[in-house]
Amino acid sequence: MGIRLYNSLTLQVEDFVPSDSNAVRMYTCGPTVYSFAHIGNLRTFTFNDILRRWLRARDFVLHDVMNITDVEDKIIRNSMAKGIPMGEYTQQYEKAFIEDCATMRFVPPWRLVRATEHIPEMVAMIEKLHEKGFTYESDGSVYYRIGRFPGYGKLSHNDFGGIRAGARVDVDEYDKDDARDFVLWKARKENEPFWEAPFGNGRPGWHIECSAMATKYLGDTLDIHAGGIDLLFPHHENEIAQSEGCSGKPFARFWLHCEHLLVDFSKMSKSLGNIYTLRELIEMGHAPETVRYLLASVPYRKKLNFSFDGLKAAATSIERLRNYALRLNTDKYPDGVSEPLEARAVKALADFDAGMDDDLNTAEALAAIYEYVRDTNSAMDAGDFKAGNVASAKRVLEKFDSVFEVLAPSVTEGALPDAAIDALVAERSLAKKNKDFKRSDEIRAELLAMGVILEDTKDGARWKRKS
Repeated sequence: MGIRLYNSLTLQVEDFVPSDSNAVRMYTCGPTVYSFAHIGNLRTFTFNDILRRWLRARDFVLHDVMNITDVEDKIIRNSMAKGIPMGEYTQQYEKAFIEDCATMRFVPPWRLVRATEHIPEMVAMIEKLHEKGFTYESDGSVYYRIGRFPGYGKLSHNDFGGIRAGARVDVDEYDKDDARDFVLWKARKENEPFWEAPFGNGRPGWHIECSAMATKYLGDTLDIHAGGIDLLFPHHENEIAQSEGCSGKPFARFWLHCEHLLVDFSKMSKSLGNIYTLRELIEMGHAPETVRYLLASVPYRKKLNFSFDGLKAAATSIERLRNYALRLNTDKYPDGVSEPLEARAVKALADFDAGMDDDLNTAEALAAIYEYVRDTNSAMDAGDFKAGNVASAKRVLEKFDSVFEVLAPSVTEGALPDAAIDALVAERSLAKKNKDFKRSDEIRAELLAMGVILEDTKDGARWKRKS
């Protein structure tokens, strides 16, 4: 059995096989850099990262592209209101996004591409659509005539048979289920940034940006196109119309959409004051890996409720695994190997793989890991866990962390390096041996103040950083 993925295009879970051997061509919709990314955005980008990691874990060669939308209505409106050049305005938020991705431990895509660096490709695509009769001009802008594309609506599964001919929309985003001819190229407006084009100076519409960048790097037909459920219509529907209008070929074989994130069971909104950025959560004292764990713990096609109680529960779950890893590394076990426990590790890995293969069912994958940890902790307590079982237990944790990557604590700026902690622990052990309990207690207090917890066991002292 291989990976099975839910395809929004067919509304079915299907076996995933790339069109070209084991090479996967994947496009994921990236951020519009007009503000800091919030946790709703991060839920989708966490899903992208889990997908990327699992495809690689299954030995696929991944050619994945993510875009940076750095020209769009909100960007222009905000940069003009602040009196800042558009490029300068977007640069600060692009930099912040890349920093947030690193903080969240996302694997970088094969290519991260900016819209403003691909204007010629967009112009060429619009010209090709014009040659094929899909476009018309009005007041200097160029529009896509969706009535010429019979397949319009096949992704959103809406019936647009009653489309009003000539009804068009000039903004990048518009109401759901409101099918209108959409803008490909916007005529130049006073004080707005613009580019030259055969059909008049102006700038691209939002939808053409992704079509042009995806096909430039990945060809006419993608294996996977992924993004948030909020992009399914109109953005992804319009991408299909543009791309297939140009090539006459299917644009993407699999469409994957991540569901909405709620905050305390409510939709995020400025009026409710429940929009949080990663930076704000870190300032509140929450570790980024705790945010990552919470966002990854619920399968991507289910709505996820974000709450601070949920963050605390995520931190507790991570701590349980870290304590288990610490126990593996520091406890002493009897010589030999328990064959039933070796078989138990094999089953845990198989169950983890099965959960991830089943449309990235992270909840099932996590259950496999925690059941194994529970069983082997009990075996350790009973003295049945042997030194020869340590390696297989570590393999289970390594497999888990290759996807979820939360076991290593985030080290804050100025934190004490591991080597310095080891030196202090050794000094404390010597002080205890020499019955210098005053110095021993001082070292424990010093380490605790620096976020390091000491634990004395029958096998000696061990330490861990506070979550």
